[in-house]
Amino acid sequence: MMTITESAVDQIKDMLAAQESSNLFLRVGVKEGGCSGFSYGMGFDDEVNSEDETLEVNGLKVVVDPYSARFLNGVIIDFKQSDVGGGFTIDNPNAIATCGCGSSFRTAKEAGKPGDC
Repeated sequence: MMTITESAVDQIKDMLAAQESSNLFLRVGVKEGGCSGFSYGMGFDDEVNSEDETLEVNGLKVVVDPYSARFLNGVIIDFKQSDVGGGFTIDNPNAIATCGCGSSFRTAKEAGKPGDC
């Protein structure tokens, strides 16, 4: 479904280790909004819904809701470090357009609901 690079997994595991709860996992999702129509969401969660898809990527538990799964097939999540800091990047082969900040997109079949970036 999706690829999370080793550098991204390492960064996420470091962030998880700093949390107070050991039951947390990474939730990746998509929602309508953002400059181009859809925006990505990544965060920690501790509840899995019955319809969620659960993956294990390099020892990291990742959960995706069914609505988001259709937009995330083939996505590559990476973490890049630069002189001015670091951040996560998402390369989505399904996106035909993205905004300048890289946090929103649209696909050939669905435009989403553009909003503020």
